[in-house]
Amino acid sequence: MQTIRWVVMGVSGCGKSTVGQALAAANGVPFIEGDQYHPPANVAKMSAGVALTDEDRADWLLALQAQIRAARSRGEGIVISCSSLKRRYRNLLRQGDPLLRFAHLSGPQQVIAARMQSRVGHYMPTSLLDSQFRDLEPLQDDEAGITLDIATPPDDLVAQITRAQQ
Repeated sequence: MQTIRWVVMGVSGCGKSTVGQALAAANGVPFIEGDQYHPPANVAKMSAGVALTDEDRADWLLALQAQIRAARSRGEGIVISCSSLKRRYRNLLRQGDPLLRFAHLSGPQQVIAARMQSRVGHYMPTSLLDSQFRDLEPLQDDEAGITLDIATPPDDLVAQITRAQQ
């Protein structure tokens, strides 16, 4: 089987964790929940409804890049959930593995807001969704990856990603 290294990206509430866990399980590789790498100060800001700045995200992205680099150096696969909202963030993650691919889970803001409101125990308030959509720079044609519709069931999204990696 091909060694895969994917980042499942998109705004909060789009399904990154659900799809990322399923993709990792389907490929027998570790899954890393990117949110767990946020420092406490970032979590506190987001919990208070304050959007993160590029500076706030810098150490978080470098920590995820280190995980990607380590997997690559071991010749292992990995799937990470990470918003990766801006191209410069994705470029930073790619420094850990130039062959890293991104699966962008995309959908209407109203649908994602409804998903966020139904979540229990997550620190990210729906009030920050506007800033996430404002910051979002969708994948460009020259970036390795695929854009997927969140209306598609998670198992079908995993199948689409799997086909894209072949």
